[in-house]
Amino acid sequence: MPIQTIEPRRLYRQIADQLRGLVERGEYAVGTRLPPERDLATQLGVSRPSVREALIALEVEGLVEVRMGSGIYVSPHDPKQLRRVSGEGPLETIRARQLIEAELAAHAARHMKKAQIAGLRNALALMQQEVDTAHLPTRGDRLFHERIAEACENSVLQRIVGELFDERHNPLFEQLGNHFETMRSWAIAIAEHQAIIDAIASRSPEAARDAMNTHLVRSHDRFTANWPAKAPGADAAASPRKSTSRKAA
Repeated sequence: MPIQTIEPRRLYRQIADQLRGLVERGEYAVGTRLPPERDLATQLGVSRPSVREALIALEVEGLVEVRMGSGIYVSPHDPKQLRRVSGEGPLETIRARQLIEAELAAHAARHMKKAQIAGLRNALALMQQEVDTAHLPTRGDRLFHERIAEACENSVLQRIVGELFDERHNPLFEQLGNHFETMRSWAIAIAEHQAIIDAIASRSPEAARDAMNTHLVRSHDRFTANWPAKAPGADAAASPRKSTSRKAA
């Protein structure tokens, strides 16, 4: 037998594979409710966010169903038809952005020109316009973070910021958004973006760093909050629609 290439597995994928194995061995039959996230995290010796990423992966794959206000249940499925999803963990991506973009915001407070700050305000206005028309404001959001990165005049950092932001378009991140992003959560996020602009415009690196850090910590927390009582999409007025153009122009 030839030597096989060893591929590192992301933590959420290891958790998902272990839960999948339990289902396949009959530990959790179809229709069975899985233990709560907190209990799974304790049993597996991992964090709740990692368990959430794993459960979202299994939901995308069709192995489980999230029933708002009730729990997470094993779905009817054909094991041969299940396709494993991969990609970066959404919550780990947000943490990575937090470490990088907080410092970029501090740099922007030192170096951004008035015209560049006006560009941030234009990006925020685009976010608001997208929300007002019931679309996900991802074009304006990407443009906002992209313009902060541009202030560092470092093409490598600009590319990294863009690539990390675009991870929100992978199936795992999108499914998390389906559960937790609402018009209200986006209104809060827009206010957080305004705080970042105010801090940069005040020429305070410390305030800008704190504002960006706060925004991304809260973004992480919004995706790890308790499961909503019902899906945001159940109320058309509660959740923005997916835009036909998901990336910044």
